Amino acid sequence: MRKECVLVVEDDEVIARGLVAALVATGLTAEWSASGREAIERVGQEHPDLVILDLGLPDVDGVDVCRAVRTRSPATRVMILTARREEIDVVVGLDAGADDYVVKPFRLAELLARVRALLRRDAEPPAPADGRVTVGDLTVDAGARRVFINGDEIDLRPKEFDLLALLVQQSGQVVTREKIMEKVWDEHWFGSTKTLDMHMSVLRKKIAASSASITTLRHVGYRFDP
Repeated sequence: MRKECVLVVEDDEVIARGLVAALVATGLTAEWSASGREAIERVGQEHPDLVILDLGLPDVDGVDVCRAVRTRSPATRVMILTARREEIDVVVGLDAGADDYVVKPFRLAELLARVRALLRRDAEPPAPADGRVTVGDLTVDAGARRVFINGDEIDLRPKEFDLLALLVQQSGQVVTREKIMEKVWDEHWFGSTKTLDMHMSVLRKKIAASSASITTLRHVGYRFDP
């Protein structure tokens, strides 16, 4: 059976070697790139299953590396590592195509749990029951995994699509944070749900042109309001 491959892009050798060793110990194949340029080249050639990407690289900004990964290997998942604690920095990373993020310093157990969640292949994304649902001027086509506003398609990353599909499926109802994490991420998710808030922030911007909105119920969950 083929082992899933993870490329660690990190200029700090101590952190990188520790991550590679931990990933290998869980049964994955793991390799290391110390620079953004090398990582971009390797992704185009090797198409790893997951890239763990430090945003603070010395040669190329990590956000630009993330965009290059999305272009060269669209199926590759991206987890960004960042010491930038400001929300806007994380949102920029997610908007560039990252699937998840971890803030340094991080707990290794949490990072590995998120890696397992991103690499799960058997998860069925949440989807409207009839395959295509139109609410107001917004249409979600679950079969094609496409979203339209007034007939114009908008580009959503996989987790953003899954979030919107789940909320639209239960339009007007509150969907708890716990249910969202279970359905969109992993039923055995371990760690902070802050990643949900970051993805939701990006999703709201992308559907801002529609007449719909996503209402936050503090400490409870979210509701899609057509």
